[in-house]
Amino acid sequence: MNTTSLPTQTDQSAEPDAGSSAIKSPAEIKADIPRSDSAERTVARSRREIEQILSGDDQRLLVICGPCSIHDINASIEYATRLAKLAHSVKGQIKLVMRTYFEKPRSVVGWKGFVYDPDLAGSFATHNGLVIARRLLARVNEMGLPCATEFLNPVIAPYLEDLIAYGAIGARTSESQIHRELASRLPLPIGMKNDMQGDVQSAVNAIKSANQPHSVFSVNEQGAPAIIRSQGNPFAHAFLRGGRQSSNIEGPSIRKAADRLSSSALRRPVMLDCSHSNSQKDYRNQGPNARLVTDLFMGSHPEIAGLMLESNLLEGSQNFQAGGAHAYGQSITDSCIGWDETETLILEIARKLKTRRNR
Repeated sequence: MNTTSLPTQTDQSAEPDAGSSAIKSPAEIKADIPRSDSAERTVARSRREIEQILSGDDQRLLVICGPCSIHDINASIEYATRLAKLAHSVKGQIKLVMRTYFEKPRSVVGWKGFVYDPDLAGSFATHNGLVIARRLLARVNEMGLPCATEFLNPVIAPYLEDLIAYGAIGARTSESQIHRELASRLPLPIGMKNDMQGDVQSAVNAIKSANQPHSVFSVNEQGAPAIIRSQGNPFAHAFLRGGRQSSNIEGPSIRKAADRLSSSALRRPVMLDCSHSNSQKDYRNQGPNARLVTDLFMGSHPEIAGLMLESNLLEGSQNFQAGGAHAYGQSITDSCIGWDETETLILEIARKLKTRRNR
């Protein structure tokens, strides 16, 4: 089946009720939408390069950049096409990875992400969200652009993980044993975020757990209940996103996290989130934060591996309207910086890094 064929509408025949609806197993959906050779090369190469950045063998800066959440396939493809071109132009200084988030954690209620409601209809989940998400990931990887995502529901992970080069466990879930076990078995670098209060120790504990092997009750590739034995993830690392009380993007917080994660394997164990609480949830603070992180990395904080930006075609955000019209290329969740600022910012960071290297 052609992985570039991307349906934009889902099957509405499944009626929501209080019961359940069977879906295809991970193996079946992977067979329907296989990874092409080019996509497989992108994933394998990018995982290896990100591991080398974390270990200190690759001196480039890792930059995760993209929409707060994927909600419009056409806009996402346009964004990926632009980002792939930009990634090629800065590849000597920056390893650029597209943020492709399909699940959204909710403190109470709200739109839970593309895999649950791909038509933005406020509807119940069908399997089509998973299918379209996998097709999009395949398409982006075929452009030579690697993908990053946050793993929220462990049941969803097996459907998409072979197309993901970088993963994150969020602030709400990094203290969850289930998510620490999930990180332990995923064969890719995983950033463990600090908790909602800003406590770094929660991320440290999560990393130590993810480093270890576990025996986990889960489902296998065929969708059957199984006991999965993980090997442990040596590339789990800290992802600082700030907290309700303050940011933790400054030097002392970075040093504190790195000291608590003293490791001979990872010499650059800290990623910085330029959005969320580190930006006081104001997208206009992301650019200054990214410049600060770059300066810290070039100065006295070589333990920094990289940074993350929430970025879209258009800046800002719009309200989610179930069944309503939405502006093309603008976030329906957190506010993002626009494409023009994104491109200018990444090129500026690349020039700084290149100047340092040439000294």
